Amino acid sequence: MATLLQKQLWSVLPELRFQPTLKRVRVSLGSDLLADTTRAVLVYEPMRIVPQYAVPEDDLSVAVQPAAPGPQPDYQPVRFGSDRTPLLDPSVPFAVHTAAGEAVTVGTGERVGAGFRFEDPDLAGYVSLDFDDFDWREEDEPIVSHPRDPFHRIDVRRSSRRVRIEHEGVVLAESHRPHLLFEATFPVPRYYLPREDVVADLAPGTLQTSCAYKGHATHYAVSAGDEVLADMAWSYEDPLDDAVPVTGLVSFYQERLDIFLDDELVERVRTPWS
Repeated sequence: MATLLQKQLWSVLPELRFQPTLKRVRVSLGSDLLADTTRAVLVYEPMRIVPQYAVPEDDLSVAVQPAAPGPQPDYQPVRFGSDRTPLLDPSVPFAVHTAAGEAVTVGTGERVGAGFRFEDPDLAGYVSLDFDDFDWREEDEPIVSHPRDPFHRIDVRRSSRRVRIEHEGVVLAESHRPHLLFEATFPVPRYYLPREDVVADLAPGTLQTSCAYKGHATHYAVSAGDEVLADMAWSYEDPLDDAVPVTGLVSFYQERLDIFLDDELVERVRTPWS
């Protein structure tokens, strides 16, 4: 019997997973270089959908100190599409651990970041580091948001399919020249439209988000008749290499809007942005 690959990949989410990387990884805290290693591994804690880097403790130039366990941060597991398994998306803080281990700090003096030592024997001698507390380079290039997953990718394709976006019957945008962005196992494509095809007024938004594969997003409030939808659309004005084809195009949070594809209403799916 054939195996559905996506089902197979999701079946291991409850497990602690790791993957070595061939990249040289450098970790800094301000101007201090803490690690320069070719032995880093990507670690996926149970139910987390993005990895963190773990580096050999022997490759750290500063001491690793035990840290007192802090209060458990508030977080809500999310569901993707029709899958009913609660997952931890990138917004869930590093301090939420789903594997056995010990919280630590990494750094000197007042300049420290959070880390974690796993009890698992396959990760003995490694320290996982909170991506947000440090500055990172893979080879000579900085990375943002979180480490890139070698099993995750995005594809952008031009299309002539007609896309119409509405909010309670008010048309916000309509285009027959969208760019469709497909991202790994994400349950739907994202529709990126030329600004000329957006009929709603856009105003600067307040939300700031970053993607490891696309870069830093600029958000917009969208006028829908007499209603203003806060941070309902975004664009990538200076994207990372993989997302260059959508530079300056506008996408909408379709989880909260009505999307018509070739005049057929697209069923809304559940994502962290629903």
